[in-house]
Amino acid sequence: MKLIFELGTDGQGTDLLPECDVPKADPGPFARSSAVRLPQVSEVELSRHYAALARRAHGVSDGFYPLGSCTMKYSPKINEELASMREFTGIHPLQPEDSVQGCLEVLARCETMLCEITGMDSMSFQPAAGAHGEFTGLLLIRAYHKSRGDEQRRKIIVPDSAHGTNPASAAMAGYEVVNLPSGPDGCVDLDALKQAADEKTAGLMLTNPNTVGLFDRNILDITKIIHDAGGLCYYDGANMNAIMGIARPGDMGFDIVHLNLHKTFSTPHGGGGPGSGPVGCKASLSRFLPGFLPNPCGSRYSLKRPPNSIGDVKAFYGNFLVVLKAYAYLLELGKEGIPEAARNAVLNANYMMSLLKGHFQAAYDRPCMHEFVITLEQEKKTSGISAADIAKALLDHGIHPPTMYFPLIVQEALMIEPTETEPRETLEEAAKVMNQILDEAQKEPSTIHLQPLHTPVRRLDEVAAARRPIVCYEYPQE
Repeated sequence: MKLIFELGTDGQGTDLLPECDVPKADPGPFARSSAVRLPQVSEVELSRHYAALARRAHGVSDGFYPLGSCTMKYSPKINEELASMREFTGIHPLQPEDSVQGCLEVLARCETMLCEITGMDSMSFQPAAGAHGEFTGLLLIRAYHKSRGDEQRRKIIVPDSAHGTNPASAAMAGYEVVNLPSGPDGCVDLDALKQAADEKTAGLMLTNPNTVGLFDRNILDITKIIHDAGGLCYYDGANMNAIMGIARPGDMGFDIVHLNLHKTFSTPHGGGGPGSGPVGCKASLSRFLPGFLPNPCGSRYSLKRPPNSIGDVKAFYGNFLVVLKAYAYLLELGKEGIPEAARNAVLNANYMMSLLKGHFQAAYDRPCMHEFVITLEQEKKTSGISAADIAKALLDHGIHPPTMYFPLIVQEALMIEPTETEPRETLEEAAKVMNQILDEAQKEPSTIHLQPLHTPVRRLDEVAAARRPIVCYEYPQE
């Protein structure tokens, strides 16, 4: 398939703009020395090009998308309609407060609902995505210790099953990352945690249920160990979909939480972004939150910056339209629907795991939460069948592969998250396909190394793509 830059001919275009009826501005020293080199294509070529790209992409609307730890749930289209209303899209962040009272009310109401779900007291919507929320939460931890003159706390404890962004965010915030090994059950090793937590511990980053899809039964002991050492507990909300409306991070002992609105609260992410990673905290930390927060003044709202705010982590008030979609989702499901969605996510994951048993080996043989991990370690040793082989073969069946080789503590891992929006029939068909692929591969291992056979591109050189990516178009030499 050709790139858009390789289509069209000189002189073609799609613009039919009238002559300029105002004086042209003089850009002065900012004027370009040469014309912008943009594709010169007709409207029909442009339309066909993006239609062809869409046919090569795979989204939730195309088929099963069990990408572990990503919560690729279906997003109701009514959320998109609401976020497309002119009354919301036509505003500007610099408008006077009196002219955006509806938008401020949305932020305030959404904050109230999400604080109730998480057990927090205040929330800022400024962070643009999950990792951005992590970084913001770590800045809150730093501000808290600094305010107490306790700046020798330079260590952040991160489990080895954590998302890769956790240690990266801690390092970006200037902390020393302490890697915490998991126990044989896939959860936090309490003895290792007790040894790691000391007077230099600033905090712990953890998600519960964790990255292998298990709820840590010792969570109250974990947060108490950190608090007794003088540190704070940060909750990575990536796996909130399993417990929303049922268990609250604040009740588990967490002081700070970020949420992925573009995952748990049904707003498209990936190619359908942007994201939103609001950060909530307990009342003792509210004064450090970034940005301006909506403040009720009678029947009106004003914007107020917390007294000891860490400043701004993004321009203005975050990705407002994403918050709006999440607000619509919260209103649609309500107090009864939110926990029902979480229960169905857990039910779907356990059902699919049961359908795969007898063929695939679960990394941890116990009931899971919203996702589970299977391991191809034994098949790799005996038949040369890898996790990547199974994932590639699924492409020929119109199924997006699960997350591969993550978490790192499981060898030849496939992490599967069906989400609550998939019907039973889809799970049964997907499990049937996976079991069939493994059966055929075990009979004739060489065949699976050739798959996929029917996709637009076959197996790519992933090492070369990672090390020598082509990220911009090189015009031919004239």
